[in-house]
Amino acid sequence: MLTAAAAAAALTLGTAGLTGASTALAAPRPAHAKAGATKSNEIPPKAKVNLSETGSTLLYPLFQLWAAAYHKHYPNITITPQGTGSGTGISDASSGTVNIGASDAYLSPTVFAQYPGIENIALAISAQMINYNVKGVPASVHLKLDGGVLAGIYEGHITNWDAPQVRALNPGVKLPNEKIVALHRSDSSGDTFLFSSYLSDTNPSGWGKTIGYGTSISFPAIPNALAEEGNGGMVTGCAATPGCIAYIGISYLAKTEAAHLGEAMLQNRDGFFHLPNAATITAEAAAAYSQTPPDEALSLVDDTAKAGYPIINYEYAIIPPKQPNGTDAKAVKAFLYWAIDPTGGSSPAFLDAVNFQPLPASIAQLSAAQIAKIKG
Repeated sequence: MLTAAAAAAALTLGTAGLTGASTALAAPRPAHAKAGATKSNEIPPKAKVNLSETGSTLLYPLFQLWAAAYHKHYPNITITPQGTGSGTGISDASSGTVNIGASDAYLSPTVFAQYPGIENIALAISAQMINYNVKGVPASVHLKLDGGVLAGIYEGHITNWDAPQVRALNPGVKLPNEKIVALHRSDSSGDTFLFSSYLSDTNPSGWGKTIGYGTSISFPAIPNALAEEGNGGMVTGCAATPGCIAYIGISYLAKTEAAHLGEAMLQNRDGFFHLPNAATITAEAAAAYSQTPPDEALSLVDDTAKAGYPIINYEYAIIPPKQPNGTDAKAVKAFLYWAIDPTGGSSPAFLDAVNFQPLPASIAQLSAAQIAKIKG
């Protein structure tokens, strides 16, 4: 995992931040049999094309890097990304008002049925952090939390950081008698989908039965709660709120570190506590690769992997059933083939900057098969 300084530098869209990315893009590439694409698939049309992308704020930093580097190599192709939340990415792609939607949440069977031809293309593997701002607990001390305690906090049953349930998971840690302020997303969010999926999986007869999961859910009305917009809002809100707890996408790791927020070790299905890093994210994802269907709509949350961090996901490009025209379709296809290319957009020059992990060859092949179906 990158240090805060390295990640911040890599996310800067200036000359220094793009040096490695541009080099990776321009480097000679062989045929990409593993990803199901060839170098020619990644070459966009020669016409001037402006592509729009909107959705996931977790994916937004990566799309910023991709858009700048791709435009530098192909000046006729402009990609304009917006971080509006996964719910907006899905709805705008469904209606065809954008070329690419971005989502941390996979499409539901209802959306597939309502919009025949819509695609749900995995681009990379990500994770979600649980962060906090607790008085007297330095960021170097990673509190241990589990689904039961998190559900208790967000349901209002656990109200203080020195509650017995929190102390039981953290023997030896001096916890203050400080009110917990539970932050949640105000926008329709893939991060909310991931967080509520974890709470539902770990508390099926409680949270799973009464509240459930989704990009927008009815969080319990508790006195100590705040709603924030986007991952950026969750970072600044938690930093400004003593006692806060928040769920934040891992592409904001540099920002949470700069804000001196703590990061929790989460308990997985096998009872082990882990932080999200390259090893634990990959271990969790590996348990689900063989279960991934052709449309790649699959939850990776809380699978059986002793060494795995429990809140991870595929990051998706949501593609409308039809692009506005053939030129746009060709440009979108070329860009997405490049995005999943391990020597292109999926190279460490890009993914390390946002702490994402690349797709394995078997999943990249599924993504390439979907990309091939994009039409105008």
